[in-house]
Amino acid sequence: MSTFISVIVPLYNEELVIHELYKKLTAVLHRYKDEYEIILINDGSRDKTLQLAKQLCFQDKKVKLINFSRNFGHQAALTAGMDKTSGRVVVTIDADLQDPPEIIPEMVKQWGEGYQVVHGVRKKRKGEGIFRHAAIFLFYRFLRKTTHIDITVDSGDFRLMDRRVVDELKKMREKNRYIRGMVSWVGFRQTEVEYVREKRFAGKTKYPFRKLVKLAIDGILSFSSFPLKISLAIGYFCSLVSLLIILYAVISNYPYPEPTIPGWIFVFLIVLFLGGIQLITIGILGQYIGRIYEQTNERPIYIMEEHINFE
Repeated sequence: MSTFISVIVPLYNEELVIHELYKKLTAVLHRYKDEYEIILINDGSRDKTLQLAKQLCFQDKKVKLINFSRNFGHQAALTAGMDKTSGRVVVTIDADLQDPPEIIPEMVKQWGEGYQVVHGVRKKRKGEGIFRHAAIFLFYRFLRKTTHIDITVDSGDFRLMDRRVVDELKKMREKNRYIRGMVSWVGFRQTEVEYVREKRFAGKTKYPFRKLVKLAIDGILSFSSFPLKISLAIGYFCSLVSLLIILYAVISNYPYPEPTIPGWIFVFLIVLFLGGIQLITIGILGQYIGRIYEQTNERPIYIMEEHINFE
């Protein structure tokens, strides 16, 4: 029997959530009878997630498992799931149940009306601190302003995609992946479904602030040359200021030249400032060059140790 809908769920230390996740997903997906599959990707979990996921696979053949050889990251797990899907529509969702599976039928409805990508957009976030919420709010708007693509704001990795969209994403084998941006980049007809993001069902967040910063950097560097333009603008500004200081020093000492120009401490500070600007600029350029280096290595995005219930 052909598969209508595939649901991709990355897992990392989700032993406290996995059974409730399965219960809620199957309650929603049963309306599609046997034309669905749930693809779990174990991303190097250190708890009992793998053992529990295997039990679900043995109990229900519509549950499939990809087990990584180590932790390759959330974006790699989503990529592995897309590589193995067979459904006409594909839904990606996190395991923590902050994104409600009950929204999936509304996404499918929008797909039936001709949309090929349906983003889940968070109109309210529960259980997040003010600083984290503000940082995420500003990042999405900054990214949208500095890139040439129309990235959906306030959306995560909860979305529905048509098979055509997934096939195009599978061609993109970038190492530093920012799938939210990649989905917007491929185009097609896209729309949004709003929902309230709940508190995490159990366990700890797998995206602490450090990982959010890395994801933000991946998003900016993957889809924008804005950092390079900023460093160029700073370079022009510093050069102009340096030229003005030189002119001032020459003109102010022209009538009565002195063997040593006063204000050497100020000059020393200017040199340190310019040195700092140069290092920052080199660092920005190094980020782009480092990504080129990683891409040319041609290493796989992930390595599967085993997979279960795939034909």
